[in-house]
Amino acid sequence: MSLSHHAAAPSGSAVARHDWTRVEVRALFELPFPDLMYQAATVHRRNFDPTEVQISTLLSIKTGGCPEDCAYCPQAARYDTGVKAEKLMAFDAVLKEAAAAKAGGASRFCMGAAWRSPKDRDIENVCAMVEGVKAMGLETCATLGMLNREQAARLKKSGLDYYNHNLDTSPEFYGEIITTRTYEDRLDTLDHVRSAGINVCCGGIVGMGENLADRVGMIATLASLPQHPESVPINMLVQVEGTPLAQRTKLDPLDFVRTIAVARICMPASMVRLSAGREDMSEETQALCFLAGANSIFYGPKLLTTPNPGRDSDMKLLDKLGLRAME
Repeated sequence: MSLSHHAAAPSGSAVARHDWTRVEVRALFELPFPDLMYQAATVHRRNFDPTEVQISTLLSIKTGGCPEDCAYCPQAARYDTGVKAEKLMAFDAVLKEAAAAKAGGASRFCMGAAWRSPKDRDIENVCAMVEGVKAMGLETCATLGMLNREQAARLKKSGLDYYNHNLDTSPEFYGEIITTRTYEDRLDTLDHVRSAGINVCCGGIVGMGENLADRVGMIATLASLPQHPESVPINMLVQVEGTPLAQRTKLDPLDFVRTIAVARICMPASMVRLSAGREDMSEETQALCFLAGANSIFYGPKLLTTPNPGRDSDMKLLDKLGLRAME
């Protein structure tokens, strides 16, 4: 018990730490639920307006056919999930979707492509899309796989605001989920993005069969980066038939809420995004996540290839909770 109180003591501070140990992070996870929620809410209020939620929309601009073996992903070519490989969307079609997202209340538009790493010609096409979306007054985000330094610099020049590249899980559990790229590959891409001056969007997925130590390891790794990600998406695994993780035991919703709360405490100034898996979450679970410090959601009927709550249901929930979209 004394360990928990010792580890929790600095968490009320608005000053971000980058030296979180796994012992300290685990102690946060093991706090009594009311204490954890109180600390997370306190940190959240010191850094953000707790009634505001940042709204993002995610569009798959290039779907399916990915050569990677990420065990959770329906877009991997090696899994029979019914997702067909498609070509990169046309420029005008992407801008039409961005305009609809803005009209629906989104302030950030994220474009995702199922590539291991983009070719230079792919980067040029995406850069044109970024410039078009930026011209609409939206923040821009992209997730395109691994990048080299030159590609990151080109995306920055186009005006890209955020780049998403998740660590997914702890370094120890990573090999159980992905074998076609290493953890170090992911960290290298984050370094290239950060060096280019692009904001980092980086989080992970829970409910993949990992244990508490792995959730601790994921948060500790993120919170120990030289600069915390500006956005930290926390995803609940969406079980898709045909993927190796389709039959995993579902994570207890309160364990998911705890993960949100610990992420908020350890990365106080980051946007903590309640991401994939909301379709299967009750309103009560989502409400607890907002209380625990989540202040960003993906909004719209689909997340790349998996369902997401509809716009109307999201707006009704936010209204019910007295929350509003961040401008």
